[in-house]
Amino acid sequence: MNTLTLKVPELLNTRLNTYARKKGMSKSEIVRIALSEYFSKDDTQFEGSFLDLSRDLVGSIEAYEDLSTNKDYFEGYGA
Repeated sequence: MNTLTLKVPELLNTRLNTYARKKGMSKSEIVRIALSEYFSKDDTQFEGSFLDLSRDLVGSIEAYEDLSTNKDYFEGYGA
């Protein structure tokens, strides 16, 4: 495991020490958990439909407007 050194304001350090004592955990463990939770919440920006995720691509390809519904285009595909 890698080591990380960081500077925190006095109030945050006091709260971290108090919380660590109260929970019987090390400060490192608390910070690891906090960082994991922070980054897992950050991933929520990628949730959504495929359309939401690819909105910048919508309309970037020229094709027939009825490509997905017109059975004439399906000829020769599938069984």
